Amino acid sequence: MDETIKPFRIDIPQADLDDLTRRLADTRWPEEPPGVGWANGIPVGYLRELAEYWRTRYDWRAAERKLNAFPQFTTEIDGHDIHFVHVRSPEPDALPLVLTHGWPGSLVEFLDVIGPLADPRAHGGDPADAFHVVVPSPPGFTLSGPTRETGWTVSRVTRAWAELMRRLGYSRYGAHGGDFGSLVSRELGLVDAEHVAAVHLTSVFSASATQENADFSVEAEKRSVEKQFRYEYELGGYAAIQGTKPQLIAYGLTDSPVAQLAWIADGFKAWTDAKEVPEDAVDRDAMLTNVMLYWLTGTAGSSARYYKEGTETWGEPEPDSRTPTAVAVFPHDIALPIRRLAERNNNIVRWTEFDRGGHFGAMEEPDLIITDLRETFRDYR
Repeated sequence: MDETIKPFRIDIPQADLDDLTRRLADTRWPEEPPGVGWANGIPVGYLRELAEYWRTRYDWRAAERKLNAFPQFTTEIDGHDIHFVHVRSPEPDALPLVLTHGWPGSLVEFLDVIGPLADPRAHGGDPADAFHVVVPSPPGFTLSGPTRETGWTVSRVTRAWAELMRRLGYSRYGAHGGDFGSLVSRELGLVDAEHVAAVHLTSVFSASATQENADFSVEAEKRSVEKQFRYEYELGGYAAIQGTKPQLIAYGLTDSPVAQLAWIADGFKAWTDAKEVPEDAVDRDAMLTNVMLYWLTGTAGSSARYYKEGTETWGEPEPDSRTPTAVAVFPHDIALPIRRLAERNNNIVRWTEFDRGGHFGAMEEPDLIITDLRETFRDYR
């Protein structure tokens, strides 16, 4: 097996950017009934303005330079090239930490936390809290490129991450993730338990309260059930499509940048602390950079396939884990985990409930994530 690790640099051909500009200018826009707002999906008026900003004012080359400021690499694992950012801390006793995003995220989620985690001394923190930071892109997502076959699941990605950390020479490390990344991070504590010191999650999907198991006298459990209903009957249409016919949606998302923009930006509005528009919660250019990584790599379909590959286990209790597990709960996330339910099959050592933030915690509230990660892992170095 070739274990070569190769330096990687993003360098998008100008022809690809010119093609994007042309496609944006030639968009055919749908009609929309007046006054529906966000109820039927992302509104035409908002999306037209956002697409025009993307076409005329957003600066991909500036974003490319920002991304390339982080050391990036690729290595082949299980037949697929894995892209990852790897920032070694200047502190010799730093703890390795692998950060995993979910859908529709990318490494953009973590750009504001990498520096403070890797070099707390330079960011007003305690150097004893330093991490060697590894941010891989799951196969089928953005810079790891499209997968060409089925079978890429949480378990397969988890095994690839364990191999990646071994290949980087890390015999003891921590793991953090949200959304799909929470599933991978938790499973790392199972399949690579001898090397994983602890895990830190922002999602525990199997710990949401239901009508059957909720204690409705507890406000958090009542809200958890309400969130479950809202997701099932209002927000979950994208998951129903990606979990049944991912190829169907891939045609539009791969051919139309506005379709790709709408598909992702709607999630940044519905799953965050945004009041009126996604930019209430996340930086506009950062959101567009996230969209660009999907568009330029043609990974709409391959990232969506993870939903179909994982449908059989959605909501099912995971195997018991004895790995020390910390959970950070953001109130505006799409699901609200309940500690007593999480404790059924997890070794919960820390449970933090924030008063702000949503699904993209590290992107929306980087300071909260940085602090919680530092405090979580102090006992597991």
